[in-house]
Amino acid sequence: MNKKAVIFDLDGTLLNTIEDLTDSTNFALAHYNSPKRTLTEIRQFVGNGVKKLIERAIHDGVNNPDFEQCLNTFKQHYKENMFNKTMPYENIISMLEKIKNLGIKTAVVSNKFDDAVQVLCKKYFAGLIDFCAGENEKKGIRKKPAPDTVLKVLNKFKIKPKDAIYVGDSEVDIQTAKNADMECISALWGFKDKEFLLNNGAKILISKPDEIFEYL
Repeated sequence: MNKKAVIFDLDGTLLNTIEDLTDSTNFALAHYNSPKRTLTEIRQFVGNGVKKLIERAIHDGVNNPDFEQCLNTFKQHYKENMFNKTMPYENIISMLEKIKNLGIKTAVVSNKFDDAVQVLCKKYFAGLIDFCAGENEKKGIRKKPAPDTVLKVLNKFKIKPKDAIYVGDSEVDIQTAKNADMECISALWGFKDKEFLLNNGAKILISKPDEIFEYL
């Protein structure tokens, strides 16, 4: 046991948020007369923050004159509906409890907008996450795969990259860990499949949360 901290992605790693994300995206798209998207499509669109999600979902992307309004409509609807169908994946809570009992620090670094990250972590993981942060580019903080927030966490915990491990479910998470000079565990229960993750550089894959303990 040599890791001092575990840094998690949120959507697709700790929380299954895909149905609420799909519902809010389609609410916003319908409001601006853009065709609705399937859950499978939304699964492929997530990972780079909500702005990129709406860019990928709306007709003509950022060139659509309603793009910014659609993004704002999504954010407002999601804030009011983010708990409808979202739930932690099976055995996530018990896994986090075991990590805490081992004295290992925990953090969440997500590309979801920060307000939502704070609310979701407080609701589902109160007392189990030591620090959480979402996307906040308005403050000049680059989102993943830039390592900025991960490095901020390491500095806050006063540990080196080799003493922590990153856990996520996407290619963005793999790139983020690499940019932070950290090991990455790829979760197979999330939004991307095994073949996709391997093709994007995954080295460690786990199919159940408790398998994480083999790498701590």
